[in-house]
Amino acid sequence: MGLSAQVCRHIHSSVCLCRIQGMSQLGAMLRKQTVLLALGAFVLGAHAGTTLAQRFASKPVTLVVGNAPGGGMDIVARLLAVRLTEILGQPVIVENRPAAAARVANQYVARASADGYTLLVNTAAGVVDALALNRSAYEALSDFAPVSTIASSPMVLVVNAAVPVTDLRELLARARKMPGTLNYSSSGLGTTGHLYGEMFKLRTGTDIVHVPYRGTAPALAALLAGDVDMSFVPVAGVMQYLRAGRLRALATTGDRRSVLVPDVPTMAEAGASGVAASVWYGLFAPAGTPPDVVDLLARAVADASRSTGYRQRLLDLGVEPVASTPKEFGDLLHEEAGRWTDVIKAAGIRAQ
Repeated sequence: MGLSAQVCRHIHSSVCLCRIQGMSQLGAMLRKQTVLLALGAFVLGAHAGTTLAQRFASKPVTLVVGNAPGGGMDIVARLLAVRLTEILGQPVIVENRPAAAARVANQYVARASADGYTLLVNTAAGVVDALALNRSAYEALSDFAPVSTIASSPMVLVVNAAVPVTDLRELLARARKMPGTLNYSSSGLGTTGHLYGEMFKLRTGTDIVHVPYRGTAPALAALLAGDVDMSFVPVAGVMQYLRAGRLRALATTGDRRSVLVPDVPTMAEAGASGVAASVWYGLFAPAGTPPDVVDLLARAVADASRSTGYRQRLLDLGVEPVASTPKEFGDLLHEEAGRWTDVIKAAGIRAQ
């Protein structure tokens, strides 16, 4: 009995030990499998977006424009659509939804499926419009995923040839010596020309009277006729008058000289710091669009910007092709929001 008892105890101990060792080995095996499964899930997740991006585009892509056919934004979108069709291997079409200062187009894209097949082409004016509607900067930008800038152009400050100044410093001296006597035209309240004029006044501490007109043509006509002294206008729109000597360019608002008017200094070079901003065209996707698809679209825009023919057509329009990463574009949007919020508040501008 003693021997049997000892044998039993030995067997029992061995079985327990085997169970412990087996459980320990099983636990180690399970932990290893768990790690492998987690790693596999991570790899699959990492490749899921890549696979989605690789499948893109499998059907036509639509670029929505908030302006009528024939306008500057529409032409830029159509030039981009041609190049993207070649790059993506799918038709890229432009759909115009002109109403309510592009707000209809903005809302349409914001509510579209976040799959990269419905995109928005918009300008800096779209951000300004949202801000003027008293929405916060982040709310105004949160409806969209920034993809890339497409092109940009500085505004140029021009004066009627009869105004007795030859450079920006002389204009500033005159404005400060006789506050409220100089004036500038724009195509209406809240328009780009108005905003740039108010930014100029805010940054230079000058008192210059704003004279709004109903559209670009009458605002330019008033400037050419000498009814107003100055105006902030797109470079392309006044090239012929600069060449003819009817208008004089004092400075551009870009952070570097424009290739369109390389002899005209920037505001900073001419003596007005802080007046740096360009009119840009950008591509947006609905918020929530997979980052890999957004990155793929951004790379496609960058590829398009390197096309010689495409670049030249944009330059002929008076804009320079400028592509960016989604992060760079997002940073620009928040910078713009801060800049124009200050100007809008200082000038008391409200959306029309």
